[in-house]
Amino acid sequence: MIPYEIELNEEQKKAVTAPLGPILVIAGAGSGKTRTLTYRVAYLIEKGIKPERIILATFTNKAAKEMLSRVERLVKADTTRIWGGTFHHLCNKILRYHANEIGFGQNFTIIDREDSIHLLADCINQLNLKNSSKFFPSPEALIEVFSLSINKAKPVWRIIEESFSHFSVFCEEISKLQSFYIERKRKSLIFDYDDLLFYTVKLFQEKEKILKFYQCYFEYILVDEYQDTSRIQAEFIDLIGKSHQRVMAVGDDAQSIYSWRGAEIENMLSFSKRYPASLIINIKTNYRCTPEILALANAAIEGNRFQFPKELKAARQSLQKAKPELLLCSSAIVQSQAIAEIIQDFRDQGIDPKEIAILYRAHFHAIEIQLELTHRKIPFEITSGIRFFEQAHIKDICSFLRFFVNPYDETAFKRIVKMFAGIGPKTVSKLWDQYLSSSTSLEKLSPPKAAEQPWMNWLDIHKALAFPELANKPSKQLEKILYGFYSEYLKVLYEGYQRRLEDIEGLISFAADFNSTEDFLSQISLLTGVDTAHEEKNGVRLSTIHQAKGLEWKVVFIIMLCEGLFPSNYSLNYPHLLEEERRLFYVAATRAKDRLFLCYPASRSFNNRQLSCLPSRFLEELPQQLVVKTKVQKFL
Repeated sequence: MIPYEIELNEEQKKAVTAPLGPILVIAGAGSGKTRTLTYRVAYLIEKGIKPERIILATFTNKAAKEMLSRVERLVKADTTRIWGGTFHHLCNKILRYHANEIGFGQNFTIIDREDSIHLLADCINQLNLKNSSKFFPSPEALIEVFSLSINKAKPVWRIIEESFSHFSVFCEEISKLQSFYIERKRKSLIFDYDDLLFYTVKLFQEKEKILKFYQCYFEYILVDEYQDTSRIQAEFIDLIGKSHQRVMAVGDDAQSIYSWRGAEIENMLSFSKRYPASLIINIKTNYRCTPEILALANAAIEGNRFQFPKELKAARQSLQKAKPELLLCSSAIVQSQAIAEIIQDFRDQGIDPKEIAILYRAHFHAIEIQLELTHRKIPFEITSGIRFFEQAHIKDICSFLRFFVNPYDETAFKRIVKMFAGIGPKTVSKLWDQYLSSSTSLEKLSPPKAAEQPWMNWLDIHKALAFPELANKPSKQLEKILYGFYSEYLKVLYEGYQRRLEDIEGLISFAADFNSTEDFLSQISLLTGVDTAHEEKNGVRLSTIHQAKGLEWKVVFIIMLCEGLFPSNYSLNYPHLLEEERRLFYVAATRAKDRLFLCYPASRSFNNRQLSCLPSRFLEELPQQLVVKTKVQKFL
């Protein structure tokens, strides 16, 4: 028998050894959620439940594999028989037995996102939708629409209305395209990842005998990261667990930060309504953070109305200089300089740079800090793997300036022209050859008819960049390109339109500090050309907070804590989004083990002037005694 009273604290033990009914475990940040789940599975096996009768739903197959490996060390059982893995993995196993019941063969194949995009592009061409308008959405953007439709269990028109209003003019065509895309997949016996969820739930809803079989077969269901489940994922669990109600959902509502990709906090908040006999267990002992950091985190989340009340308590003792520090910086540039100075001090004290993280709400918030770290030769790693200036939309808009400055820049020319409807790789090369033979005159070129209007618009913008009010003012030039031309393409070229638009607006602010377009482009080139691959693995981590969830560092900086930046300006109009922003701040704070720095720049560059910034409401909500304030005016 496993000595649970030795291996677990009282909170964890209560969850692990709870009765076999419905249980909601609210596991706070750093409280040992994985340990609790692992021991619960071992406990079930000790209680006589056969491994093959257990479902363990996780958000990565790696997480399931690691948990089951630990279980195997605890009990003598073949854990490979446990149904462990992602929701997609579990649904795939079920459909392999029953796909014929919903009109598919059991020999179906699964396509990844890249293949889905290629297939959807082919569907767009077959329906001749690309030629109906130069601004028809790209396959990449539409895949996101269709995915949200399935995960939120809402029709496409509602998803467009709620999250993609810039596509509303194409609502009818997109609905038609979705039907055609679904039929193409059916004829080819292929599923994309979201189909695995959709058709399994459809199978259970339409085939009662099959549903009852699985309801009887599975004796216990465990779900990890329950706060991140989508509507359809929660429906999958509810259908299987409806009869015996033996479901344990483990998560933290205070860390629900992925609504933009379909996660619904309501799944967790309404658990007791769907399972009236459920037991709610709180695990509140945090093993990661100092008491001072936890005091701040607890205070930060208090402002949310829709949540389970909780207060994390620290297992650790206080450290010297443990209070979170609020850096009141005069500008965004001074903020980056102050952070770099502090990082250098930590390095001198022997703290490994890989134990330090700089977290931000949006990618463009980190422009200045990337520049500062590069200049100081402080190695850094970006979680996404893509530096700010290497992102496709940033390279797109900068290509207009590159071609303006250098009319012989072939790569810039081709990047721009490829955006236009009716122009493929062969036509691009042909136009470039014509351009060179016409003494670099854009006016003499003859683009395809479908591209005539955007071509003329580009020529107008290209000429305008030389006007006295724009010349050698890269910030104003970029603004002219964005709002006079590129924003319409941005809406349809990529997924995540709003995020990418914010990135470009951040680039415009950054460009305001340069007195010439050439200097601005040179600086970007130097930053994108730096090769520090051999150093970056051990460098300071730069990450959006969304990508940092589940990670931890000794030292954490949360930057750009300005109203309208964090929380985002968009969220200020929607109470539910503002609550998610507050949860995001909570997640960022609880990534820090020893030291936490909150950074507020009082101004930032915009339109060739310094724009004053108000402190984030998340700073204003904190009791003053929880932080140490440090004013940073300027660095030489």
